[in-house]
Amino acid sequence: MVENKLIFRYLLISSAILIFLSTSLQAQQLLDPTVRTTYGMIKGSVNDKSNVLTFKGIPYAAPPLGDLRWKEPQLVTPWNGVLDASRFCVSCMQNRVFSRLPWTKEFMVQDSVSEDCLFLNIWTPAISDRDKIPVLVFLHGGGLYNGSGSIDVYDGENLSKKGIIVITINYRLGVFGFFAHPELTAESPNHSSGNYGFLDQIAALKWIKENIAAFGGDPNMVTIAGQSAGAASVNQLITSPLASGLFHRAITESGTSIASGFGNAPSLAQAEQLGVSFAKLKGAANLADLRSMSAEELAASVDGKGLARFRGNIDGYLQTADMKTIFAEGKQNDTPFMTGLNADETHYSGTKEGTFKKLYPSTIESETKAALKLAGQDQSRLSTWLWLEYRAKTSRTNGYVYYFDRAIPWPEHPEFGAFHTAEVPYVFNNMEKVCSHTMTRKDTIIADIISSYWVNFVKTGDPNGNGLQVWNPFAEEKHEVMELGEGFGMTPIAGSKVKFDFLKAQLLGK
Repeated sequence: MVENKLIFRYLLISSAILIFLSTSLQAQQLLDPTVRTTYGMIKGSVNDKSNVLTFKGIPYAAPPLGDLRWKEPQLVTPWNGVLDASRFCVSCMQNRVFSRLPWTKEFMVQDSVSEDCLFLNIWTPAISDRDKIPVLVFLHGGGLYNGSGSIDVYDGENLSKKGIIVITINYRLGVFGFFAHPELTAESPNHSSGNYGFLDQIAALKWIKENIAAFGGDPNMVTIAGQSAGAASVNQLITSPLASGLFHRAITESGTSIASGFGNAPSLAQAEQLGVSFAKLKGAANLADLRSMSAEELAASVDGKGLARFRGNIDGYLQTADMKTIFAEGKQNDTPFMTGLNADETHYSGTKEGTFKKLYPSTIESETKAALKLAGQDQSRLSTWLWLEYRAKTSRTNGYVYYFDRAIPWPEHPEFGAFHTAEVPYVFNNMEKVCSHTMTRKDTIIADIISSYWVNFVKTGDPNGNGLQVWNPFAEEKHEVMELGEGFGMTPIAGSKVKFDFLKAQLLGK
């Protein structure tokens, strides 16, 4: 009953705001769809309601082909005439699977793939290049070996309608984005190799800093956000000196916690050895042999080992140390930070005897499964909260932590619950894109509320706003996180201090 009253109150307020915004947008003309960038003119397209302008497939770096394969992103060659930016360009090279439960086609790459893929997409509600609208740059997930900025659930139109500019990007993946090798390190002016995908992200942020004002954006109010591997990418940018000054707020979805470690990337030497082993599997005697291979040959599996998940390394250039050390020394890019995870994407890790049985009692198999699930959820909330506790030792900005617990309606597969990535269509307010599921009015309302928290954070560095339940920033003395989904409000991490202390000991190995 309380939840229904809160949602009803939110609807009254948000409906009034939407009516006002709709009236205002109808009375004003959007920005001219032909925009001049640093490298040339581009022409976008207007949506059906004439309140969002979209630019798709904008090149932010030169095609990483030929000798540019496994090199830092290079500047775009300027073009003459007007570039058509009405359609997405291809996704970065990867082995597509199209769908893999619980990820239906809306969550996966469906288009063509190529090495020539360094493009970004912009959704803007601007009416003038003087608007100074806050900017959200979203980095897609996919394990650093698949994914794309053009996937359906990342469509930025509905978020843009709430008064922000939304940008998605492609970045090099797998062996093309994270392959290290001694010969590559030797030819690099920065004595680095294997972090090309992260360097692509930085190149995109530099392009945005130089060009976003022409789209009505504020280059001094940029939020980076990502989910899963995109969240790991955000962590890399937070801890990289190369990204300093390129963003002003950060969001990680399912990617920052004590349990996931402190960015346990390999050293450059370790990554190089993996690269040498990979080259042998491919029958390549040297770097020239690898560069002469087609993209398809490189991506193909060899004895089940050709799809090694390269993941970047601590190279002393992009990444100067591990994440724990960088934060301990206060050398991170310190901005307001928001993070969280989903109810059904993790499992309990720790002892299942002694104190555990007293805190999570069960007598039959079904009760045991339920107890383990509850313990896993308590532990996952704590794990994310503990990261903010560690962060707070050297950060001067606020941190916010959430817990998403809404299972997308899916009668055929109730076992997936609030699975990994399930929050993304709610964040983007894109429930109509999730056509493989039966959406309800409740899901539409939840998505409107959650997306409003994200938009507020992009605008102010604080997710709170009119009509929304208060989301308190991290405070060491308050063992709570923000529930988003089935309910809205601050909720205890565990049911008691005894549980809190027990689970903390399990996570920290004490």
